[in-house]
Amino acid sequence: MKKKLVIFITLLAFFSLLAGCSDDSKSVAQEANTTDTWSTIKKRGRVIIGLDDTFVPMGFREKDGQLVGYDIDLAKAVFKQYGIKADFQPIDWNMKETELRNRTIDLIWNGYTITPAREKQIAFSRPYMANRQVLVTKTKNNITSFKDMQGKTLGAQTSSSGASLLDEHPTMLKNYIKNKTPVLYDSFNNALMDLDDNRIQGLLIDSVYAGYYISKEKDPSSYRVTRGGFDGEDFAAGMRKGDKTLKSKIDKGLQHLADTGQLQKINKKWFGNSDNSLIQPEK
Repeated sequence: MKKKLVIFITLLAFFSLLAGCSDDSKSVAQEANTTDTWSTIKKRGRVIIGLDDTFVPMGFREKDGQLVGYDIDLAKAVFKQYGIKADFQPIDWNMKETELRNRTIDLIWNGYTITPAREKQIAFSRPYMANRQVLVTKTKNNITSFKDMQGKTLGAQTSSSGASLLDEHPTMLKNYIKNKTPVLYDSFNNALMDLDDNRIQGLLIDSVYAGYYISKEKDPSSYRVTRGGFDGEDFAAGMRKGDKTLKSKIDKGLQHLADTGQLQKINKKWFGNSDNSLIQPEK
């Protein structure tokens, strides 16, 4: 009888703990959806931005370790208008929404694509750049369409919009590739090295990354970019749904950069004459 009582008490404590964890999780989610943290950000004088620091050219480290990139310049320019320093925190990209919800970071700003699934969890700034998923292959392999990937190995980044599109529209590319399953990478850098070494024969990647990377190679003609049929997508900064003031500040800041020509200068620095900006100066 005593043994059964001990077991009962143990099980009761276990389920109570689970219930407590569930309540804590709901509380964190509710706080993320309702709390406006702009006053906190303004008081400390800095905003913490989560990013994948291997995402060329949006946010990455140079050989000396310095963090640079298009989004780095853009975020700094936006928050400079409010006297707030932009601090960048490298994160596990697979945990980005959790990091945001738990307030480890204030923003996700790193070539972050707006998707319906993500919009259910977080709020987005106005989109600032157009992008699409493209297939990058080596020219020597004569892959000129998605169908040419039949039986070949495809790479993609874990939890990327490309990986999501692959699953959402399997008949476009996924059903052609070897085992109907891509090789997933933590960073595009490792994936591109494997592409060069023929360990994979194709890589599904953001067009902005692909264009920048290929332009810096010794022989850009050794790569082929195939657009396929995936729809275009837009980049924006992601934040908690409760941060309405933060969203307003970013949206106004981006527009100000466009109106004053600063946005165009940042675009030219990173993309030359190829301007993918969605924000135009107000007339």
